[in-house]
Amino acid sequence: MPKRMDKGETQARLEPDQSWALVERVRAGDDGAFEALMDRHKHPVMNFVFRLIGDATEAEDVAQDVFARAYRSMHKPGFRRTTAEFSTWLFQVARNAALDCLRRRKRRPAESLAILEDGGGLLPSGQATAAEDVAARETGAAIAAAVALLPEDQRTAVILSEYERLSDADIAAVMHCSAKSVEARLYRARRLLRERLRHLLPRPIECREGFSLRRRYTV
Repeated sequence: MPKRMDKGETQARLEPDQSWALVERVRAGDDGAFEALMDRHKHPVMNFVFRLIGDATEAEDVAQDVFARAYRSMHKPGFRRTTAEFSTWLFQVARNAALDCLRRRKRRPAESLAILEDGGGLLPSGQATAAEDVAARETGAAIAAAVALLPEDQRTAVILSEYERLSDADIAAVMHCSAKSVEARLYRARRLLRERLRHLLPRPIECREGFSLRRRYTV
């Protein structure tokens, strides 16, 4: 069983080939290997789905559906591994499941989102005081709300780029489009976010992965 990593880290990034090896074991009838895959990928899948649909309870159900779909796909006779990382293939499955959920709901995600991680994955740089911690949580909520209001294709591109740290090529594989199309969607999304988050720009807030809102969203 792969060892667990700290919250927010994606183990598949560090061991890109191991997940596909586990898939081969799943196809050979080793259900323990599938449990290992779930343990490795459930956190990024859950966060990705949550940020797309904006409801934590629904996200849990959709994440379970993602792994059920993945399991069924792995056992299909014509299943073939892709040239991309397993996580890229799994995000394709997750996006389809999330879109099905949104179609059933027939509405956009709520404007104010409950954040799965404290501060929406954001923390002030350095040692945070109580006031800074509250400010970071408020900032995280504002960012989550702004991302939730993006059109679905732009929202997906931003989540995969900024939260999951996928390359444009991998995002293109998830979204079944060209890397140029991903680049255009990210450009439009960041322009919209820059306008909606302009009130946050005077004070840069650093994300856990070193992403600065001021650096990324200013002109």
